[in-house]
Amino acid sequence: QILYLKPPWTLANLLKCYKKHWMAVFGYVVPRSLLSTIECLYKHLCTGKTVDSSTAGILLQESKKLLHAFSSRSDYNGVLPRAYAEVNKLYQTLTEQDLSEDIMVLSENAVCEKMEAMTPNLQNTEEKKSHPSFHVAQENRHQEIWSVLEAVWNTINLYSVEVFQKLGPNAVTFTAKSLFEEAFLGLQKLLAAVNDIREGISR
Repeated sequence: QILYLKPPWTLANLLKCYKKHWMAVFGYVVPRSLLSTIECLYKHLCTGKTVDSSTAGILLQESKKLLHAFSSRSDYNGVLPRAYAEVNKLYQTLTEQDLSEDIMVLSENAVCEKMEAMTPNLQNTEEKKSHPSFHVAQENRHQEIWSVLEAVWNTINLYSVEVFQKLGPNAVTFTAKSLFEEAFLGLQKLLAAVNDIREGISR
């Protein structure tokens, strides 16, 4: 009856309504700290900014967090679990894409390293140490390895949450069976990828 913007809503209108009525309405339904999630979504989705893949991952996680919070109130005639499943699918696709790209980069670098190892080293250690580009290359290499491991961790964490929520005593009721199975199969695939990375590091 009393609403900042009348329906039908765009996404921007909806997020504005959330912000306007947060303290009086929504803050009593979900944790008030989630206002930062609303502001994050509005800032990146409704201001014409270009969103890169890492930001997209954050926005999808924030969206999941918001949908998860509202699920404690209602499933909204099945709309909420369907929305959650779609957002989760998008996030998994994005994460798997990033992980594949990172693993590909790591594999290419491993091949380059083998080729370099076979090439006679014409510079002594002191010359290498004094060359600034050598240090930069080493630092970039470390960052690449770190980003792959971080992507692996994020994917494991995502799938594990889905699996353990399903198995735990406080299971989320709207987690679809297909989503649980997808997470379980994803963990099996990820295990093989992690083993490949471990063998690469050992080599």
